[in-house]
Amino acid sequence: MKFATKAVRAGISPDPTTGAIIPPVYQTATFVLEEIGKDKGFDYTRSSNPTRATLEANLAALDSGKYAVSYASGMATADAITKLLSAGDHVVSMDDVYGGVYRMNEQILRRYGLDFTYVDTSNPETIEDAIQPNTKMLWVETPTNPMLKVTDVEVVAQIAKAHNLILVVDSTFATPYLLRPLELGADIVYHSTTKYISGHNQIIGGVAITNDEAIWEKLKFVQMSLGAVSSPFDCYLTMLGVKTLPLRMEKHSENGMAIAKFLEAHPKIKSVRYPGLPSHPQHDVAKRQMKAFSGMLTFELDGDVQTGINLMNSVHLCSLAESLGAVETMITHPATMTHAAVPRDVRYARGLTDGLVRLSVGIEDVEDIIEDLDQALAKA
Repeated sequence: MKFATKAVRAGISPDPTTGAIIPPVYQTATFVLEEIGKDKGFDYTRSSNPTRATLEANLAALDSGKYAVSYASGMATADAITKLLSAGDHVVSMDDVYGGVYRMNEQILRRYGLDFTYVDTSNPETIEDAIQPNTKMLWVETPTNPMLKVTDVEVVAQIAKAHNLILVVDSTFATPYLLRPLELGADIVYHSTTKYISGHNQIIGGVAITNDEAIWEKLKFVQMSLGAVSSPFDCYLTMLGVKTLPLRMEKHSENGMAIAKFLEAHPKIKSVRYPGLPSHPQHDVAKRQMKAFSGMLTFELDGDVQTGINLMNSVHLCSLAESLGAVETMITHPATMTHAAVPRDVRYARGLTDGLVRLSVGIEDVEDIIEDLDQALAKA
């Protein structure tokens, strides 16, 4: 079954009671048992729900996985994955990790005895140097948020296996349509389904996918025990979004490339980071392991912070908003928005300056997006 067919059909079958082609929303807290010890596969929505189970089967198939566990948000998913660890364990993490993950690691998980070392995993040699006797997990994000660094998943998977590490890949920017890390040797791939997978700015959600039954059982236990589950209605909306994922990602990628080329040629732009551009330092890796390059890019203006503020306050079509990966084009200032929790000196060491602008390119007509950016740049 090809990807586009999986997006529409995998894990989904007509409702056996009514024949409804769309799986129903089982908006219920509990399920009636036939007798003590005998149920129909469900007893309480915190532990399992038919709508959520359908979504999990669908998303697992898209990422070439056997098992998927759906959570209430991308951060709830990240937190659940760290529950595979114990106090005293060490994690090697991509340095340009999402700001929310960095905040969780540094302000919460360190207090529970976990240790973290941040390296540029796009350079695999840095991983080997950071591994310690108590290292248990390698955490990769590719492409990263917001610097768009690309890690060679196949290479780092070999490193992880050589050191018996759990390799976790955040593939939110790529989606399973453009990149499937499990096929390249990852142990867990996770997504914020809030973003491209649902795609319409309607829900908050996350999912972890694996082929390892033992990992799956642990993640399911965490899901049931802590209750950070995606609601039945959110699962239903996510399934509707997934059906058009291939179509949307093609358009996001097409628009993203056009915008990246426009910005790279603009006299007021200092630099552009987009994996599809030959100027991107990991362009060859991205070209080898990704089907296309998604709709995420960042750029720096040739000016000061006020120049960036002027730009973002002058757009009309592009929405000034925190999120990404939806049909609408959104513009963000990472230093004061998505990555405000990262200390300034740490941000600057990773290249995330105050002048960096992140653009989530939507599926509008690309000429309208370019026209909006052009008029805003004129005012900047």
